[in-house]
Amino acid sequence: MVPGLADLGAEGILLAGAGRAILLQLAHPAIGQGVAEHTTFIERPVDRLRNTLTYVYAIVYGTDGQVKAVRRMVNRAHAPVQRPPDETSKGYNAYDAASQLWVAATLYDTAVTVFERVYGPLDDEAADYMYREYAKLGTALQLPAELWPPDRAAFGAYYNGRLQSLSPDDAAVRVAHGLLHPKSGPLWYRAVMPFARFLTAGFLPDHLRRDFGLTWSASHGRRFDLTMKCTAVVYPRLPQRIRHWFKNYCLGQLDPA
Repeated sequence: MVPGLADLGAEGILLAGAGRAILLQLAHPAIGQGVAEHTTFIERPVDRLRNTLTYVYAIVYGTDGQVKAVRRMVNRAHAPVQRPPDETSKGYNAYDAASQLWVAATLYDTAVTVFERVYGPLDDEAADYMYREYAKLGTALQLPAELWPPDRAAFGAYYNGRLQSLSPDDAAVRVAHGLLHPKSGPLWYRAVMPFARFLTAGFLPDHLRRDFGLTWSASHGRRFDLTMKCTAVVYPRLPQRIRHWFKNYCLGQLDPA
């Protein structure tokens, strides 16, 4: 059964695309360099992932107080992430609109990619609704609303053009390797990472798999397709309280004060 419109972004299965979204962001040169020089991802991957998803859930489902709280949280994290251009770097700024557009675009495209592998293609009403909702992830910060492509067709032209031009640098590859092959962190997190790496590789485009050094073959592709077919049978039959548990947990932990 396909979820109602209001539940599209609450589905826990979207977590399967978290690694894909992060690596797509790291492949952007400004984002990759900023993360490599300022990130705590590798030291605190679970905290950073939870904070990112709390922001997503709050913007889409939170109260006005929760939205204000996560905006403050993200702006505090972004404030030090800047570097002027010099002879060794083109520089970066976490408040840069083009970078924020790409981050929001990766979150939206990843959500649609994962969702449609489980539930099948979205109809036009659901697809347009999801597109409008994910626009808020950028515009709730500093992204001017007019920079978000006006419709899904315009988004596809922007996204595909940007995607083909991306290639992560060495620093971004090192960050990705540290995230996907953790040497510290909770035992449960390290235990699930082999499967998380498999899903991340499966959802990425071929050229970024190669650039990030992720192992892939025809056999991997068959296993990935089988995994998603099984997920499409089992996941939609789970009770909503399980499918939405992580969204409810993140919002429950958020202090709107």
